[in-house]
Amino acid sequence: MAERDGYMRDPSNMCVTAAMVGLPAEKGAMGVHYFRPDLLGITNPQPPVAGSDGVIDVNLPEVLVYEPAADGSMQLVAAEYLVFQDAWTKAGNTAPPTLAGQGFNAMADDPATLIDEAHGFTPHHELHIWVHRDNPDGVFAGFNPKVTCPAADAAKPM
Repeated sequence: MAERDGYMRDPSNMCVTAAMVGLPAEKGAMGVHYFRPDLLGITNPQPPVAGSDGVIDVNLPEVLVYEPAADGSMQLVAAEYLVFQDAWTKAGNTAPPTLAGQGFNAMADDPATLIDEAHGFTPHHELHIWVHRDNPDGVFAGFNPKVTCPAADAAKPM
């Protein structure tokens, strides 16, 4: 389970859907995020979360994404790699990160909008990999139409 391996549940306790960030609801959802503070270099997990992680290790995803089920259980659906933009640049990188030839998405909150496009984090690069749930939009898509969040309130921490 995620918590046994050092991951903590996102303090916002949200099951993120495409509609929450202004995308068509048909795009589906991401799910509930669990992150490893040590891998991200986080000392305070309160939003906006900042960290010193500027390294990508394919064997150590910084975030695991779960879909809540109606019975309160959680199903692992994706791994997410996340590096903070400042840390990435400070590490000497001049190009955005890639993994397996796939570019990461640059995420930053736009204060002119009501939604938080960076999901409670300071500017960062992220890449979802749908390793435990087939995604008709592609293995690296941000959202998965086969993931839902109707049971998010009933889901128990792992």
